[in-house]
Amino acid sequence: MQIVELVDRYDEECVTASDKIGFIQDSEANKACTRKITVPKPMKGPIHVYYQLENFYQNHRRYVQSRSDQQLRDKDYKDPKAVAKACDPEATTGDGSLIVPCGLIAWSLFNDTYAFSVNKKSVTVNKKDIAWASDKNSKFGSNVFPVNFQKGGLIGGGNLNDKLPLSEQEDLIVWMRTAALPTFRKLYGRIEADIMASDEITVVIQNNYNTYSFGGTKAVVLSTASWIGGKNNFIGVAYVAVGGICLLLAMGFVVLYVVKPRALGDPAYLSWNKEAAEYSH
Repeated sequence: MQIVELVDRYDEECVTASDKIGFIQDSEANKACTRKITVPKPMKGPIHVYYQLENFYQNHRRYVQSRSDQQLRDKDYKDPKAVAKACDPEATTGDGSLIVPCGLIAWSLFNDTYAFSVNKKSVTVNKKDIAWASDKNSKFGSNVFPVNFQKGGLIGGGNLNDKLPLSEQEDLIVWMRTAALPTFRKLYGRIEADIMASDEITVVIQNNYNTYSFGGTKAVVLSTASWIGGKNNFIGVAYVAVGGICLLLAMGFVVLYVVKPRALGDPAYLSWNKEAAEYSH
């Protein structure tokens, strides 16, 4: 099965103001942006919708550590001081109340939204089961609800529904599984329909997330998948590169052996042969 992948970067085109940071931080500005994508090949559903960020270091040591797993798992955690220390610098509100979920990872939750239509007919994005079942069942509690979220001293990303437990907030769960590299994709949802070649996809984007202050980029990605997953050029390139290096090393050793062969060892110099010869005398 051939993988079809469409990538549309929108961070530059969706902000026309010269002061991009000021625009994105202005809560009164209209951040709606419409993008059109023509499908080159048929795409068989389900079609995975991702958001892609570049130059975002989720693997930074302080960022990765700024979370409390015990707070995420159960509301009846025993040590509030340890939770606040783990989530520094985004642990409490101005009056000292603890934020749930606390920490920089939750605070920076991605909050751009996408609405899709195909040939001017609206299509639904299914956002159920986008997170790992193990994360939902084991790492995020069904009795933990957001409290004081995004009420700290810093301007953060998205908000959460305080009526839903964390185990059902799948956008948060996906975001909290931090990426190892500065360019990454995270699953936004799925389109449970086929899209034909030459169809026009219209994407209405609410461009809320601030990547401009750190020189990052944003893109929306639509991709089909096979039984082994989606398109991944990195693995193919890595295998070819490692295989090529191994081949060059092997050829180098062959040439070295032909040009300057290693002399075979004399068994008489082996330690046990040497000791036996001395004993016989």
